[in-house]
Amino acid sequence: MGQVCRKALVSGKVQGVWYRASTKRRAQELGVTGWARNLDDGNVEVMMYGSAASVLQLEQWLKQGPPLARVHQVDCADAPSQAWDQFTTG
Repeated sequence: MGQVCRKALVSGKVQGVWYRASTKRRAQELGVTGWARNLDDGNVEVMMYGSAASVLQLEQWLKQGPPLARVHQVDCADAPSQAWDQFTTG
């Protein structure tokens, strides 16, 4: 399988509950690069780049997140291919 780039928009109680830090840790475990950032509307945006299988695993994890999170919805879509050196939070 080749490399893919995907964007996710995560809604629910996902700010102030270690969502981004936990996403970074899970992405690093899977070998996925990209970033996660808080949005002004209370959502979290995640960009992911890696093998199709690893990105799919991270997408599935985003639907649950860390224990304190309450994820209502995760919308994922293909994104223009970009490669990052690591996974960061902002």
